[in-house]
Amino acid sequence: MYNAPITSAIKKRQIDPVLKLRQSAFIAIWLLLACLSQMGCQPNSTAESDNKASMGSLLTQDADSLEQYAKVLPDHQLNFPQDHLSHDKFRQEWWYLTANMTTEAGEELGLQWTQFRIALSAADTAAPNNWATNQMFMSHAALTSASKHQAKEKWSRAHPQLAHVSSNPLTIVLDDWQWRSETNALFPANLTVNTETFGYQLSLTSNAPMNLQGDNGYSIKSPNGEVASYYYSQPFIDLTGSINRDGKTEIVTGKAWLDREWSSQFLTKSQQGWDWFSIRLDDGSALMLFQLRNSNSEAFFSARRMFFDGNGRNINSKSHPNDIKVTPLSWQQTDSGRYPISWQVSITSEDIDVTVKALNPNSDMPLTISYWEGPISVSGSHSGNGYMELTGY
Repeated sequence: MYNAPITSAIKKRQIDPVLKLRQSAFIAIWLLLACLSQMGCQPNSTAESDNKASMGSLLTQDADSLEQYAKVLPDHQLNFPQDHLSHDKFRQEWWYLTANMTTEAGEELGLQWTQFRIALSAADTAAPNNWATNQMFMSHAALTSASKHQAKEKWSRAHPQLAHVSSNPLTIVLDDWQWRSETNALFPANLTVNTETFGYQLSLTSNAPMNLQGDNGYSIKSPNGEVASYYYSQPFIDLTGSINRDGKTEIVTGKAWLDREWSSQFLTKSQQGWDWFSIRLDDGSALMLFQLRNSNSEAFFSARRMFFDGNGRNINSKSHPNDIKVTPLSWQQTDSGRYPISWQVSITSEDIDVTVKALNPNSDMPLTISYWEGPISVSGSHSGNGYMELTGY
């Protein structure tokens, strides 16, 4: 779509590999700006919050534009390991890992790695040995301590030598940020991320079944089910490995959480953003909870209490009205916005009433699209830890 004139010109010329990489970076940036312009927002703007586009405007388009993409439908059966791979007919997708770790010295840390896939059209123009592609990849990485939060971003066009998701074994790659499984399953796997200021090399294992969010993986995002995604999680991951920061390598151990989600429309245009919590509780269960905030101050809630055997219980605004209460307790002004970094979270049907606090209140992600993401501690009816993501502020 946007890249057709440029890629057509490139294919007519013989270009050395270094120049090809430079042009790839240029095309990625150019496509990003064109895509964001079409969606009505500006990348990483420092304008006042009143001028910011909502996440709804970012993650949706006019109905006519969305018609070309695949639709999320109820009663669809997720299929593993096939669904660990890309779903290129859908507009957006992500592989999303967060982790709570401890160093040998006892310091608490958090990390995030995410690979996003964005389709610029639903047409299949990908080819292994030329520049024609309708798929873009973006990756985010972060390392967080109580006193320091570091975040980096990479973009690339889809290409076997640049960024891709492939099988035999399962591999998720953007440059030198790489997830490599031992088989076509997600686990066991190694994750490597290297940046100028931090990095990590992790081994990830899990013997638990995948937990399917919503109705067997069909996760609605509004009371009337107008928008939805396919969504599954693995909240029971053991982590070992090392991190690099301040010129030093440190051994870490911990627990990780992987979310997989894809859709062609995640939000309605009236939804401003979301608050998402992934929590490991002291009884061995895990809790996924999100609220989608509407422009009229109403919110749609969805949660799942998950267990190691793959079973779980769903709670949402449609099936359990007034069961979930999520109340911000304190706020933090960061370089990119003002975020609620402490919350009271209660779910009556699950006898959960906890306070959630950020390890580092300044865990905003000042990247192409600004948001807040960082590790949390949990206290109250249950204790535990986890991660929190805040968007649209």
